[in-house]
Amino acid sequence: MNMVSTIMMISALISLVLAVVSFWMPQLTPDTEKLSPYECGFDPLGSARLPFSLRFFLVAILFILFDLEIALLLPLPWGDQLTSPTLTFIWATTVLALLTLGLVYEWLQGGLEWAE
Repeated sequence: MNMVSTIMMISALISLVLAVVSFWMPQLTPDTEKLSPYECGFDPLGSARLPFSLRFFLVAILFILFDLEIALLLPLPWGDQLTSPTLTFIWATTVLALLTLGLVYEWLQGGLEWAE
């Protein structure tokens, strides 16, 4: 099996797993927080002069980081044309593993929680 078909099978498997998990994860009963309007972490009825929360910027930076990660991994399917495609796949897997570990660390430290 060549590298492109391996990557396509892994991508299809990850997509299927994420699609199945997305149907199991959401709560079926909405609470007051879900039904309230969201405006960048601010109370929509409060003062408009409050400073931004640093957590808002942390989530924005994480989004940019993972967006750039996708751009870096976009040429990966063409990596099987190189002299050592296995090495390219190992490096890409290493980058993904490091980013995933960083995200898990931030999550466990509570960096992604809005309310304390």
